[in-house]
Amino acid sequence: MRVGCIVIIDEEADIDAKFKELTDMGMHSCQVVCWDRRVLKDQKKADEVNEAADKYHTDITAFWCGWEGPCVWNLYEGQETLGLVPVAYRFQRIQTLMEGSDFAKAIHTTDLVTHVGYMPENPYDPNYHGVLAAVKKVAEKCKENGQYFLFETGQETPTTLLRAIQDLGMDNIGVNLDPANLILYGKANPVDALDTIGKYVRNIHGKDGLYPVDGHDLGEEVPVGQGKVNFPLFIKRLKEIGYNGDITIEREISGPEQKRDILAAKSLLEKLIAET
Repeated sequence: MRVGCIVIIDEEADIDAKFKELTDMGMHSCQVVCWDRRVLKDQKKADEVNEAADKYHTDITAFWCGWEGPCVWNLYEGQETLGLVPVAYRFQRIQTLMEGSDFAKAIHTTDLVTHVGYMPENPYDPNYHGVLAAVKKVAEKCKENGQYFLFETGQETPTTLLRAIQDLGMDNIGVNLDPANLILYGKANPVDALDTIGKYVRNIHGKDGLYPVDGHDLGEEVPVGQGKVNFPLFIKRLKEIGYNGDITIEREISGPEQKRDILAAKSLLEKLIAET
């Protein structure tokens, strides 16, 4: 396992500088993240990503594709705004994710990741099958492009996610496991989640957090090693199930503290990988 970091791009991004910063921190793998739909049709931006990845000898393990429209990251409004679950935004977001698949192909990446949203826990909920139909549409596009479609964990329980993967019945569906998200949303212990969805995990975020303390807001994201993710046991379990991919650090704050936390997370994770 290697340790990498998120690289966020948009239409104005200095991509060379972002990849240089990544390698200056001693990392040579990343997930590219984009919420700017303009980028997805911009071959020049794809070329810039490829040039920077080659120049700095960096592997892009996945393309994380955002979508347009409102998004509220909590336990209430999030139900109505996130991912492919809200019917009002579904068609537009399917189109965006399909464009994201083409961009992922352009940057030679085989994994497309996104949040699908709060999938219904009840498989008899009429919206459950609508969400699956939307995911299938995107996954079929990924299949055409030689890619996997990955659910990022968080807004659904591992059991709901497992059911969805089985009901889709496609061989190019996987999971981007964010252990902190399972805690932040109060959905599962990430170590135990590997018993349920471990065989589908293709990418992992290195992030930590605390459980919610009320019924409206998510738990608090904290630096790796300071939250409820048991990283020594998590990494041990990853090795037991045969995961040999990368762990991509995600720290969703800004400023100097973000970089300090990323470097501290890198040191801790690499130590655990070597010793576990």
